[in-house]
Amino acid sequence: MTDDTVRRLVSKIGQGATPAEIASLFSEDVDWFIAGDTENVPWIGRKHGRKGVAEFFSQIRELIAAERFEISDVLVKGGRAVVLGALASRARSTGKLMETEFAFDLIVENGLVVRYRMFEDSFAVARAVAP
Repeated sequence: MTDDTVRRLVSKIGQGATPAEIASLFSEDVDWFIAGDTENVPWIGRKHGRKGVAEFFSQIRELIAAERFEISDVLVKGGRAVVLGALASRARSTGKLMETEFAFDLIVENGLVVRYRMFEDSFAVARAVAP
């Protein structure tokens, strides 16, 4: 079940599904966190529930233009999954390109993501959005 949920999530993200469609794969009380400079990068930080997940995907689509999103590995053990990949996005406000490898650390229960962490080069992301 974990593998199926994670593959559906990655597919929805990669295919540009709506923020609500992506958020439907998360529990109502998901523990979501992406560390980084929340003063300059408004889409990161802690989000609450499906509404917060949908807000995240709406914000990134509004504030950055995705240029590349590649998954290299999906590792699953029980209810935990780690997704490894690389992405490139351009900050709409500055035109600067941010490229980073990333890892999603997910916990899935009953077919829904209940814990989400994203690890990336948050320094490069903050530099790309800073004027």
